[in-house]
Amino acid sequence: MTPDSSPAISLEFFPPRDEAAQERMLRAAKQMTALAPRYVSVTFGAGGSTREGTVNAVRTLRNLGLDAAPHLSCVGATPASLRELLALYRDMGVRRIVALRGDMPSGMGAGVGNLRHASDLVAFIRQETGDTFHLEVAAYPETHPEAVSPAQDLAHFVEKMKAGADSAITQYFFNPDAYFDFVERASAQGVSAPIVPGIMPITNYSQLQRFSDMCGAEIPRWVRLRLASFGDDRESIRAFGQEVVSDLCRRLLAGGAPGLHFYTLNQADATRAICQDLGIGQ
Repeated sequence: MTPDSSPAISLEFFPPRDEAAQERMLRAAKQMTALAPRYVSVTFGAGGSTREGTVNAVRTLRNLGLDAAPHLSCVGATPASLRELLALYRDMGVRRIVALRGDMPSGMGAGVGNLRHASDLVAFIRQETGDTFHLEVAAYPETHPEAVSPAQDLAHFVEKMKAGADSAITQYFFNPDAYFDFVERASAQGVSAPIVPGIMPITNYSQLQRFSDMCGAEIPRWVRLRLASFGDDRESIRAFGQEVVSDLCRRLLAGGAPGLHFYTLNQADATRAICQDLGIGQ
């Protein structure tokens, strides 16, 4: 696959908590520059608990020449604090933001803050900054764990898009049919913007189980059983995980997915191996 025909990819990082973690993120980012990501995103902790870390990570990644997009959460935020962050990012040269409701910290009620939903945040950013930022929002092919029903979840997604979002990134999943079904249902509701599938490399089974339980992503039974059968054989888990996720990516791209968004967990090897399988960055 030639560089011009390679699918667009993006990469997600999380803010490092100490100097050693900072070095790991920096090393991973440098190793993945050859993949020519369209942009990289940086997560935002529950209730904005990593605000400074997010800003610093965005600055670090931009210094590598990467187009860094901060996650921005409205949980517990005030209009004044959001205006301050938006102005800071604009002055830094940031032109893409991932706008999210955000996770609720323990003990925080849903009503805290003046903006309660991601659609409110999208509308606020558009009102305050016009078209300064390309706005990404989240999508949940297998339904948000807090949603009452798939129909309600889809309605919330459509509301975010109508509020002014430019495109969407999905939660990770391992069943491509869930993605294609979601895109089809969103299209029927008038959504024509790109919906990019989120991809989680498989390297650690217990970690994957924990993440999936939290976010409502389904690990297919056959995948769970195969992963469990490897026990502590990390190399076999990585090899099988690479095979499963590379095949998922091929099916998504063949079916018309507009790109791939990798949840890197600040590690390069698994994402690079999958991209090599797909002929990306070669």
